[in-house]
Amino acid sequence: MSPRGVPITDVRERLFAAAERVLAREGPGGLSNRSVTGEAGCAKGVLYSHFADLDEFVAELVLDRFRAVAQGAEGLPGRAGQGTVAGNLTGTALALLASSGPAVASLALTRAGVSARVRAAMEGGAPGMPEVERSLAAYLEAEQRLGRLGEAADCAALALLVVGTVHHLLMTAWTGSADPAERVRGFVAELVRGAGPAGA
Repeated sequence: MSPRGVPITDVRERLFAAAERVLAREGPGGLSNRSVTGEAGCAKGVLYSHFADLDEFVAELVLDRFRAVAQGAEGLPGRAGQGTVAGNLTGTALALLASSGPAVASLALTRAGVSARVRAAMEGGAPGMPEVERSLAAYLEAEQRLGRLGEAADCAALALLVVGTVHHLLMTAWTGSADPAERVRGFVAELVRGAGPAGA
């Protein structure tokens, strides 16, 4: 435990990471100030010294993870023409699958106060899955201009398919279900096969 009065380096990230571990182990019902601070190894009052209440903490966690996911997809359009279309899409989809952004977002659905805060922040321009979708669409449009994707392909619709499918897999990947990573690889291969020229 951190002694009272001793500052904790990167306390927000430490609390966020602890919350993710609690969620993975116990689900939304196990998340509390006590469980998070206990997992983080710090005093119970630390969370409330940085956040007004648990809803604000959870909302900030969701928004932080969404921001990281969006930033991770920003560079995708610059990779057009490199590797294969299927490989690039699969890499991005697997990164989304491995990220905690969409999974943590499900927590917001269990807390009305969190949902309202996240919605207001995103309406105000906070980055999230819409930005990921736009990055994917921009990448696909760049590949289309290079002739590596069919001219008739609807890039915006394809981007939505990728983001929506990954979100679905995250929400339904419980113990005993098929490996979501393998399902992503198969889905993307079929998507590119149908939308692009051979060898894309």
